[in-house]
Amino acid sequence: MKDAVADEIKHARHPDYPIHPLILNRWSPRAMTGEPIADGELFPLFEAARWAPSSYNAQPWRILYVKRDTQYWERLFSLLVDFNKEWCSKAAVLGLFFSRTTFEKSNKPSHTHAFDTGAAWENLCLEGTSRGLVVHGMEGFDYEKARLLIPKNFEIHAMFAIGRKGAKSGLSPDLQQRETPSTRRKISEFAFEGKIG
Repeated sequence: MKDAVADEIKHARHPDYPIHPLILNRWSPRAMTGEPIADGELFPLFEAARWAPSSYNAQPWRILYVKRDTQYWERLFSLLVDFNKEWCSKAAVLGLFFSRTTFEKSNKPSHTHAFDTGAAWENLCLEGTSRGLVVHGMEGFDYEKARLLIPKNFEIHAMFAIGRKGAKSGLSPDLQQRETPSTRRKISEFAFEGKIG
């Protein structure tokens, strides 16, 4: 099954310039098995997030996570919109990425806290992908209810699901059609030399 997925990605994605295969082949599947993931497999993803770059080395990102079949699972699962609950019900781990909006040492505004947290998320995502895990970020959840779970001087960014890759046939027919790597904009649509547009 792993080779079939790799072939599907190879045919769907064509870079205009050579890049690392891990970056090209990272995508966000939804099919998971529901099997648990031990700390020994999960914590290397957090370790990867730990080493992301940040302004003044402030490391503003935080992660609240829950494992399935534990007393904490419903705390994050209940935040999801119904569409995401459908496929996240087979995730091994759910998480919430948020970040401190001020520097701890000075309490001055941290203008790059979200940028830095995005770097931590990408590290986590790539590490999980390199290990053959599903790592899927999402914004389909109740941000207001999630706010009650974190300190006041932090901003919520996104939730994510981690799990073992499952068969596409385990998804609803609608989700099965979406279970394929997506393409990307051309560089000329987002990188501008000297002036915009």
